[in-house]
Amino acid sequence: MADYEVTRSETIAAPPALVHGFIDDFHRWPTWSPWEEIDPSMKREYSGPQAGVGARYAWEGNRKAGKGNMEIVDSQPERVEVRLIFEKPFKGDNQVVFDLKPQDGGATDLTWTMHGSNKGMASLFTRVFGMDRMVGKDFEKGLARLKNAAEPG
Repeated sequence: MADYEVTRSETIAAPPALVHGFIDDFHRWPTWSPWEEIDPSMKREYSGPQAGVGARYAWEGNRKAGKGNMEIVDSQPERVEVRLIFEKPFKGDNQVVFDLKPQDGGATDLTWTMHGSNKGMASLFTRVFGMDRMVGKDFEKGLARLKNAAEPG
């Protein structure tokens, strides 16, 4: 088993409540998530409440997009925690945390962290390539897209 953590941060010139809205509602993730465009015909299913604790999002797509689901398990003004389960191409159960810290002038420092463990073939694969190397650039792309979506004009 291989434990890992991937973390990236960005300062966004928008108030935490606005940034929080993009994270706390899976229906808004297509505006910023770096994985939404991997498979244009990906199947998506939303369940539970529109946003906040209990909101769920499931997807199934091509080989690269894979299959999995997410559920918001905690939602506070300064933190959103998501349980992320991958079914394909590798199985995985991950904790994803978005920490929002208000800054002077109405900006937000946003930190996106994913913790998890890989088993079996996924463990071997990530030992060779490293999870940070595999998804760190995606986090950076997602944060840049979220910054672009949340910042005024």
